[in-house]
Amino acid sequence: MGGAHFLLVDDEKVFVEALAQRLEARGFTVDCSFSGAEALSQLENNRTIDIVLLDRRMPDLDGVQAMKEIKKAHPLVEVIILTGHAEIDSAVDAVKHGAFDYLEKPCGIDQLLLKAQQAFARKTEREEKIREVRMKPYLSPKERDALIAKILEN
Repeated sequence: MGGAHFLLVDDEKVFVEALAQRLEARGFTVDCSFSGAEALSQLENNRTIDIVLLDRRMPDLDGVQAMKEIKKAHPLVEVIILTGHAEIDSAVDAVKHGAFDYLEKPCGIDQLLLKAQQAFARKTEREEKIREVRMKPYLSPKERDALIAKILEN
């Protein structure tokens, strides 16, 4: 999973900074954000982010709302929701609207890295499939868009 670029989003600054240090020590690129709105802005300005680790409960824009906005604007970015407040309904809602997974805080670094590795693999696979579709000269733009939309749904 070398080369994965994380964006950590949580209003708990100490948690974000500690997790960032742990990920950077393992060789990952990490950016930090302390609100949903700030995360959306960072994603607009940095197209190299692969995985967003997003807190479920934040004061300005909750994690599920932020995730929906992220997936709308950046459908290939994988989002893992982190929460200290595990709620089955919000977990189902998050996954239904595009979250890769949903983890309860505190989660072990190994569990987090496993989920991140799976998310990065999915992102890489989808990017490759989209590249293949775009290289097919015989497809009309409408057919190409339909195939890409289907890739993004899965």
